[in-house]
Amino acid sequence: MRLDAEKVRTSIDPATALGSVHLTVRDLGRAVAFYESRLGFRVLARGPGVARLGVDGRELLVLRESREAPRARGTTGLYHFAVRVPSRRDLARSLARLIETGTPLDGAADHSVSEALYLSDMEGNGIEIYRDRPREQWAAKGGKALMTTEALDLAGLLAEPGADDGAWSGLAKGTDLGHVHLTVSHLGEAERFYVGALGFDVMMRAGKSALFVSAGGYHHHVGLNTWAGEGAPVPPAGAAGLHSFEVHLPKREGLERTVARLEAAGFSAARVEDGFETRDPFQNVVRLTSAEDAR
Repeated sequence: MRLDAEKVRTSIDPATALGSVHLTVRDLGRAVAFYESRLGFRVLARGPGVARLGVDGRELLVLRESREAPRARGTTGLYHFAVRVPSRRDLARSLARLIETGTPLDGAADHSVSEALYLSDMEGNGIEIYRDRPREQWAAKGGKALMTTEALDLAGLLAEPGADDGAWSGLAKGTDLGHVHLTVSHLGEAERFYVGALGFDVMMRAGKSALFVSAGGYHHHVGLNTWAGEGAPVPPAGAAGLHSFEVHLPKREGLERTVARLEAAGFSAARVEDGFETRDPFQNVVRLTSAEDAR
């Protein structure tokens, strides 16, 4: 599917978003119970060794069981995946549910563009639950969203009007996967793949150790960091943790142009049932799909 390189867009379609994240877990039952009870996902389908979870019928998380999957520490892979809720009230309700179920937080932050809670699941996979502020309130620098890290007022969040209305009923309609944040071994190689090949735009650099990229001016769809150390190894094959994540384009034409750009940059993309799969330089699997093919 090669196209004339001069006709290939330099940036990915601005309406591109993330679809779902797939994790390999060692204990499927325990993982499903965690995501259902504490975070508020709903099981959409379940079969031998796999469970598909989401919100209001929309698939956001796929758990695949591998009981002998090796555990990896200090490697490339998932730093966290980010569940974006529609409003501050919804974020407050998630916080209240975490407190009610005794689920510890790893942290909380006000990033100026968003407010975020950080935690880990029972197998150590990082999770962010966040809400965006309206875009017109985002601070900007050089025409790009400016993210900061300040303390989040948890007491003020819990006092949000409507936060304690009614019993917990799970994640709100409209919840989606806002971004993924990956640990990589070299930022230059990460930028060559996610910017040069996939076509995301650089939104922000955090010194020499982190990079944030997006489509359509969003603050970030993919975060990339070298906090495990420059040259961190890839995890062993079949390891617990990130299996893959989905980059969802609105049109088939945009998908084809993205694949062509990957090939022109020296990366391969294999056709799969619902789109294409490619691997970044750190062996993270990226699934490329389009809304037109999903109809």
